[in-house]
Amino acid sequence: MRQSKGAQGVDGASAKAPTIRDVARVAGVSVASVSRVLNGLGPVTEHTRRKVFDAAAELRYVPHSGARSLSTSRTDTVGVILPDLFGEFFSELIRGLDVAARERGLHLLVSSSHDHADDAAAAVRNLRGRVDGLIVMSPHLASANLAASLVGNLPTLTLNGALDDETQPSIVVDNHGGAAEATRHLIAGGRRSIAHIAGPAGNLEAEARLAGYLEAMADAGLPSRVIDGDFDQASGHRAGRVLASEAERPDAVFAGNDMMAVGALLAFREAGLRCPQDVALCGFDDVPIAALVSPGLTTMRISIADVGRRALGRLADRIGGAATGQQPMREIVRPQLVARESSLSAGDIGATASRAADPVSQGGAR
Repeated sequence: MRQSKGAQGVDGASAKAPTIRDVARVAGVSVASVSRVLNGLGPVTEHTRRKVFDAAAELRYVPHSGARSLSTSRTDTVGVILPDLFGEFFSELIRGLDVAARERGLHLLVSSSHDHADDAAAAVRNLRGRVDGLIVMSPHLASANLAASLVGNLPTLTLNGALDDETQPSIVVDNHGGAAEATRHLIAGGRRSIAHIAGPAGNLEAEARLAGYLEAMADAGLPSRVIDGDFDQASGHRAGRVLASEAERPDAVFAGNDMMAVGALLAFREAGLRCPQDVALCGFDDVPIAALVSPGLTTMRISIADVGRRALGRLADRIGGAATGQQPMREIVRPQLVARESSLSAGDIGATASRAADPVSQGGAR
């Protein structure tokens, strides 16, 4: 039996790593044939393919990623730039991206912009040449600014940018419509003093959700009350303490995301308030913890992991040269109300259980 080039010698020292020429010699084929088989390029017979794979396995040959990328102009890597990597929202999004990447034999290179536009643009520049395509979620960056920071024709897809921007392939949540629906849900439950805990200033998602809340309140002829937050649990807790201490306390709160809603819920509990009896509560996103807190949190579901899966799939299709004419440039995710105990009376919970179990509502470009 021939000794593998990758095996250890008699003295225990590792032999030189096998090369593509070694694989060609053992398989009895040309180097070009080995390259075609291992890179999946060009026609080869099944007999040749099997000989190459057997030889590679015997030699324990591992293709050199750098050399492969030079010959194929591919890195089999997708860059992902997110505003943050902390929290359940981003964990779910990355989970969806990762599942779809593994299904396609791709790797992820994830970077955080730390929720800063300049850092996001710098990350885009730094990843050029290292990835086959980019998925960028930067709610502070308009797609036009993102495009200006790119050089060449690197396939790019944006997440949650401006809803009316069709200059880049994108997947966008209808934050305005979802926030309006969440607010109308609270109004339909008989609430008339509804406060909003808003996300950070300058954030496109936060501004759209604030606008949806204001629209629904104005349509109902009700006064608005907005308190600043920062899309994290701590800011929701601070806002909840302020609202709980007011002389004319609101009877409902719509928080700009679930983590702020959870923080507010803790603050209400500390103040001795019951939810939903004293104050109803609604969030946005439907992160996993929303169904686990007590009472369960009413929220707007966007199926975060599924958004990640679809984003990776769309980008992979572009990288692979699949026809994009059948897909709209902008795909809009329609959030769906998931009504739980934080906004419902005991009699209403059973009646809305089936609606809460429905899949996310999605739509194409408007």
